[in-house]
Amino acid sequence: MCRQMAYIGPPVTLESLVLTPEHSLLHQSYEPKQQRNGTVNADGFGCGWFDTGVRPEPALYRRSVPIWSDRSFGSMAGLIRTKAFVAAVRDATTGSFLEESSTPPFSQDGWLFAHNGKFVNFDGTPGAWLRRAVSDRRLAAIRGTSDSEYLFALILDRVDGGMAVRDAMSAVIAECLEKTTGTFNFLMHDGWKFTATACGDSLFFLEGTDRLPGGVVVASEPYDDDPAWQEVPDGSLVEGYCGGGIVVPIRGGS
Repeated sequence: MCRQMAYIGPPVTLESLVLTPEHSLLHQSYEPKQQRNGTVNADGFGCGWFDTGVRPEPALYRRSVPIWSDRSFGSMAGLIRTKAFVAAVRDATTGSFLEESSTPPFSQDGWLFAHNGKFVNFDGTPGAWLRRAVSDRRLAAIRGTSDSEYLFALILDRVDGGMAVRDAMSAVIAECLEKTTGTFNFLMHDGWKFTATACGDSLFFLEGTDRLPGGVVVASEPYDDDPAWQEVPDGSLVEGYCGGGIVVPIRGGS
């Protein structure tokens, strides 16, 4: 399992949301409060951020070490300002390799993706189904070995076929739950809007507060004690965009 977050809104530094808050992702890497499986997230971390005025593809910084041990990220995070980002700290699934290519967030075609959860029996028959279900085009772009990257590819296949992101994510969750069990808290961002699902683990949503005017955040757990944090019900998804967001049920089917 992992802890993850996304932001959209007026420019902020990565440091101000990922490192500085009293219960930031940095703190959640060694002492999460809401995590339902696992007690520490020390198997890597990553951050992807957008500057859509320069290019549609995000920048990506990932390491296979704990976030607290990377002084380089700590030194530059206060200088990187962005309107949109995704960040995650990783607790690798048993048997998964600890390597940068398997560390979230993942990026393809201008999208960032992170997954807090587990596709049960990824090494068995259900996992074989997942690998076969991914198109050759998306399969060729996979660089790591984690279940998360295959799930990302399957979602992108649905988007390529014309589905809206939230429908694609909902459809993939429904397909996976027909084949196996697991936790499918997905998070996708294109620099203009993020979409996140609550399916088996905690998810919270924050918008338009005095501390963060105009900003919208979704996170595995709150990074501070602001009473404006809203818990996203299990079986729901949240879409966030500049100035607001909505929470709706996850729709089944493909």
